[in-house]
Amino acid sequence: MKTPQAIRGTQDIFGAEAEAFAHVVSTFERVRKLYRFTRVEMPVFEKTEVFSRSLGETTDVVSKEMYSFEDRGGDSLTLRPEFTAGIARAYLTNGWQQHAPLKVATHGPLFRYERPQKARYRQFHQIDAEIIGAAEPLA
Repeated sequence: MKTPQAIRGTQDIFGAEAEAFAHVVSTFERVRKLYRFTRVEMPVFEKTEVFSRSLGETTDVVSKEMYSFEDRGGDSLTLRPEFTAGIARAYLTNGWQQHAPLKVATHGPLFRYERPQKARYRQFHQIDAEIIGAAEPLA
């Protein structure tokens, strides 16, 4: 039996590289708190329409790069390729408008079906900060 291999476009992080990764995340968390961004956790998958409506049906991300699948109930779901669409969906469906201007931040894995190349993966980690409902960035 062959030894299982990592899926193309993914990576295992270990040792010093994992420590450096943790340092970046902890620095982000420190800066997030300093500037009073509220931490949010977003689902790893959403209904496909969340991304197709916000990013546009004809964008490369939607037409070529999303990991989409049909669940057992027949709904089209997509592994998140970016954070903004899911945050906008949560803002609208959870009544977060009452907190506007709203400063939120998150980090986690994102997924895009792209040709893997040096420092570009199909599963990657991203940090994200959003200001919603403010006319000026100094919110």
